[in-house]
Amino acid sequence: MYSEEDLASAIKAGVLTDEAAAAFRAHVFGLKRGSAVDEEHFRLVTGFNDIFVVIACLLLLASVAWIGATLKPWFGAIAVSVVAWGLGEFFIRRRRMALPAIVLLLAFAGGTFVFAAGLLIMEGAGVEPMVVLVIASALAAAAAWLHWVRFQVPITVAAGSAAVAGCVVALFLSVIPEARDWSSALSLAAGIVVFLFAMRWDAADTLRQTRRSDVAFWLHLLAAPLLVHPVFASLGVLNGETQLGQAILVVVLYVAIALVSIAIDRRALMVSALAYVLYAFSALLKEYGVVSLSFAITALVIGSALLLLSAFWHPSRAFVLGRLPVAVQRRLAPFR
Repeated sequence: MYSEEDLASAIKAGVLTDEAAAAFRAHVFGLKRGSAVDEEHFRLVTGFNDIFVVIACLLLLASVAWIGATLKPWFGAIAVSVVAWGLGEFFIRRRRMALPAIVLLLAFAGGTFVFAAGLLIMEGAGVEPMVVLVIASALAAAAAWLHWVRFQVPITVAAGSAAVAGCVVALFLSVIPEARDWSSALSLAAGIVVFLFAMRWDAADTLRQTRRSDVAFWLHLLAAPLLVHPVFASLGVLNGETQLGQAILVVVLYVAIALVSIAIDRRALMVSALAYVLYAFSALLKEYGVVSLSFAITALVIGSALLLLSAFWHPSRAFVLGRLPVAVQRRLAPFR
């Protein structure tokens, strides 16, 4: 499988001309009878060797963490970060393997976070928990930045953004302890910021032919739960009982989320909100006496609707984009 990024690299190296690459894209488009833009591609597994390498990496990292923890609990974490970086030099920079790159990035950033938190807790002599989170998140964000500079794995930007968001929220809570009651508002604010950041990356590559599109994909995947959870929680969907009015609001909200997802051509928001919709309507059917088949009926209706939307995704995008201002359309993935 060849990605758009591989084609762009071949054009830059002079292996392919722009015309040849365009002809190849048109040929693939004709075979699939769909838009290359609207398919929302991203690299995850290029072959079973990716899975094989990931299993071996996880075994090695787990053993390193275990052995290191016998000396000091935090020593195992920093050992994991060092080994993950070393493995990245071969499997990311030289072999360019997608799935191992994701695992090694998470191991490096996560190991840095655990190292900083463990060191502060054990050696910090009474450091406040929120201060520990602030410092550990800041170091994890710095580690993600260093990893991006060296390896440029698309998920790194999302990992760094999550660390920065955690650092800012922890700092806010350490300064204003009463703000712990505003957890939903803080999550929503963080989700909005990450979503706008993702749209900035999307706008830089509306044709989705470079690494920027993959970066935007992971940022949208991070922003989705941060946006969706506080909104549905504020409707009382998670309280165990759902009334008809709540169910109608859930449907209206999900339709709005679907329209946004169609417009920006990203499905992460719809996937994140799906669990809440299923839960809300299952609870509603139970309230009306449909106990044994409540989830099955809900899944049947919603699954059928989503499959229908998937089948008509392209004409749906054409309809939605046609009603947006031209200035907005220029910053979104085009319909071809």
